[in-house]
Amino acid sequence: MRETGYYITKVVPGESYRAFVPHPLPPNPPLQLGAEDDLLREEATHALGRLDGLTAALPDIGLFLYHYVRKEALLSSQIEGTQSSLSELLLFEEAGAPGVPLDDIQEVSNYAAAIQHGVARLSGGFPLSSRLIREVHGVLLSKGRGSDQSPGEFRRTQNWVGGTRPGNARHVPPPPELVPECMSDLEKFLHAERRHGPALVKAALLHAQFETIHPFLDGNGRMGRLLITLYLHAAGLLRQPALCLSLYFKSDRAKYYELLQRVREYGDWEEWMRYFLRGVRETAIQAAAAIDRSLAIFAEHRQWIRSQGRHVSSTLRVHEALQRRPIVSIPRAAKESGLTPPTVASAMATLAGLQLVREITGKRRGRFFLYQPFWEILAEGTDPLPR
Repeated sequence: MRETGYYITKVVPGESYRAFVPHPLPPNPPLQLGAEDDLLREEATHALGRLDGLTAALPDIGLFLYHYVRKEALLSSQIEGTQSSLSELLLFEEAGAPGVPLDDIQEVSNYAAAIQHGVARLSGGFPLSSRLIREVHGVLLSKGRGSDQSPGEFRRTQNWVGGTRPGNARHVPPPPELVPECMSDLEKFLHAERRHGPALVKAALLHAQFETIHPFLDGNGRMGRLLITLYLHAAGLLRQPALCLSLYFKSDRAKYYELLQRVREYGDWEEWMRYFLRGVRETAIQAAAAIDRSLAIFAEHRQWIRSQGRHVSSTLRVHEALQRRPIVSIPRAAKESGLTPPTVASAMATLAGLQLVREITGKRRGRFFLYQPFWEILAEGTDPLPR
């Protein structure tokens, strides 16, 4: 066991409770990682490097980035119970489609905007800091559910995790008056030199510590997972936010929460570290494989289109538009491809004949088309968790 913090007893009308205040990072005594752990870290770093290199070599990084940012946004929100799907998100962003759970969709859309905002700020030279974390959190809760929970501001009241009140909660974070000090300590660790370990090790420590502090009234889980992406980008390990690590956390949500709690209760940083590194390794391998598969089907489908003999040029241009927007309307595809709506409709009929697209709305007007083979790759693992 390792002591990772201390408790403060607070008394409120009707009950008392104990709030947990974590010690500053790094862990003391230091992490005990053996040869197998070093190998796991090297494998995770290699897998992340391959993914980063693959995205950097893509002729149109925006094509994949749009989808992967939204996939990570969706998965991170699903961990906390959001019931929206990837198709609902894209339909909403395309046309504000009715019939989707608006609060859920807005939450996911905010997350995607927050990732892009944070990466853009870091790319522009702004340091990863408490100020930027607050700024990104402001985007995360800018609209919809949680927008009345002080977006971009550290909390001034007590919060808790699990249970109905602090007295029966699973975890009670630091009292509000200690949040600025805890976040200041976290920022110091952020900016410390590599003497505190490789970047992936620091990313794991940062995420767990942020979750323990829970510095905001709402959105802490999503912000903590978003912080992983921002840190890996700032550290130079991930030039583009193409890592859907929430896919791994979602696959066994109970274990994810259990290991974070074990860090607080027993100081079991090592097991959390192994879990995190396995997640990075597996997720990066899956993402790179998905990109490879996507590029392969794009090339194969271009060959199919060229074999049709008629209207090849316009059909290829619509096919390119579908790679950027796998769920698309005729007007949107016309705008993306530079073709007229009748020409796009004719190309969609050709693609439907090749069983590459299908109409998903069943309407005569306002129809949307789905690029089915590409969609199957994109949507892997995005079904909402059962309630």
